[in-house]
Amino acid sequence: MNRSKKITVMLGVLLIVCAVTFGVSRYEEHKEKIKNSDEIVLELPSEEVTSLSWEYEGQSLAFHKDEGWLYDEDENFPVSEDKIRELLEPFTSFGVSFMIEEVEDYGQYGLDEPLCTIRLGTEEQTYEIALGDFSTMDEERYVSIGDGNVYLVENDPMELYELELKDMIQNDEVPEFDTVTELAFTGSENYTVRYREENTVTYNEEDVYFVEQDQDTLPLDTSKVDNYVDAVSGLNLSDYVSYNATEEEIAAYGLDDPELTVTLAYTTETQEGETEDTESDAGQDHSFVLHVSRSAEARETERLEEEESAADNEEAESIPDAGQESGTAGAADDSMEEEADEDEEEEPAYARVGDSQIIYQISGTDYETLMAASYDDLRHREVIWAHFSDISRLDIDLEGETYTLTTQEEDEEKTWYYQEEELDISSLRSALASMMASEFTEEEPEGREEISLTVYLDNENQPQVTIQLYRYDGTDCLAVVDGEPVSFVSRSYVVDLAEAVNAIVLKAD
Repeated sequence: MNRSKKITVMLGVLLIVCAVTFGVSRYEEHKEKIKNSDEIVLELPSEEVTSLSWEYEGQSLAFHKDEGWLYDEDENFPVSEDKIRELLEPFTSFGVSFMIEEVEDYGQYGLDEPLCTIRLGTEEQTYEIALGDFSTMDEERYVSIGDGNVYLVENDPMELYELELKDMIQNDEVPEFDTVTELAFTGSENYTVRYREENTVTYNEEDVYFVEQDQDTLPLDTSKVDNYVDAVSGLNLSDYVSYNATEEEIAAYGLDDPELTVTLAYTTETQEGETEDTESDAGQDHSFVLHVSRSAEARETERLEEEESAADNEEAESIPDAGQESGTAGAADDSMEEEADEDEEEEPAYARVGDSQIIYQISGTDYETLMAASYDDLRHREVIWAHFSDISRLDIDLEGETYTLTTQEEDEEKTWYYQEEELDISSLRSALASMMASEFTEEEPEGREEISLTVYLDNENQPQVTIQLYRYDGTDCLAVVDGEPVSFVSRSYVVDLAEAVNAIVLKAD
């Protein structure tokens, strides 16, 4: 290699070294522009913001303020003012933890194509906040506010702006019911439950809800009524199908003539820490109305199926031995129906609060829970629901013999006796507690009496209750309380009761 060529090569190498040195120096210079910061880079009072929009994952949402907040594309959309305040709150005092100045390559921070771009407008100017990549090392988000810098922020706005339109709706509010004074049902059920602090028609002091029926005042199971009220107050009204329903939509969803309307009258109570200025609602009467239904199409389909089934049954009954001749086919049909029921998807149902224009879809489970509102659904299932501690004596008729069990009380403790012999009453107590209705009925007994009990109570309202249990079939007995048929009870429970009585009297004998 001649000398000139060597010089040329050396110059080339020198240029490369200089270029690398220059690049490294520029990198070191750029690196020095990254610094810790506790600076507030944007202060924008929420009340000054008149427009808010953002783009995220291909969708754009925009809102503007005109007295209240409105959705740009449809001003009938009920915007949640609380949600808007939540979205604006980070920018009232937007602090950062790292600052990168004189940025040359926004792409390395994911800000050349931001994941989310937020625009806040005031009367004077518009602010644009771009949200870039998430730094896994720092566990913070890269953000640009249009001033040439890139920032790392600990409080990531992305957590607030990963929204759809449905997240911005002002849903109807279901209140917390402190004291429900009345619960009225119309539609599939038509009766009213009333709250009474003083009960004079039941032997259980915990009974506070009552129904007027055939001039009788009948107690309900307090826990069941409370659970029903909890089901209403805990209803998730967020999955709307229409936020500005027309009359046609209301009818299509079956809510022009809902299957059930529930009206709760209730009072609110003063919460701890409230003052005279904040307790204006305390003690006042309020009302909440909820309509529940399946769609008009689903209800019509069910009606037609029921008519078809009734016609098929009538036809089958008119053909002698039809059931026997088609027994195998019938069994196959039943099997197919069971398989179809298992595969059938949950049918949607719908709810509407009062005269609200919002219609919500609710789950099939919530629908079934709300529709379980009959007197039988809410009444006591126990044949006798008195506290055992309130029972002072039992007269028991079993197999033609009458046995009397008595108590003596000392220091508020009752001891049970039969023929002056102290008893272990636990088995009998358990057997009585197990006497639960499997189904309510008004059918008169025709079988023989299995066992009867007269229960004497320490209660001025109802000092005694007579329970008679009649054989109905091999599975059930029929319970009659104070001469009125009440329910079917599993015969196994009745057998357990008789065995508990026999164990007491046989041991004494």
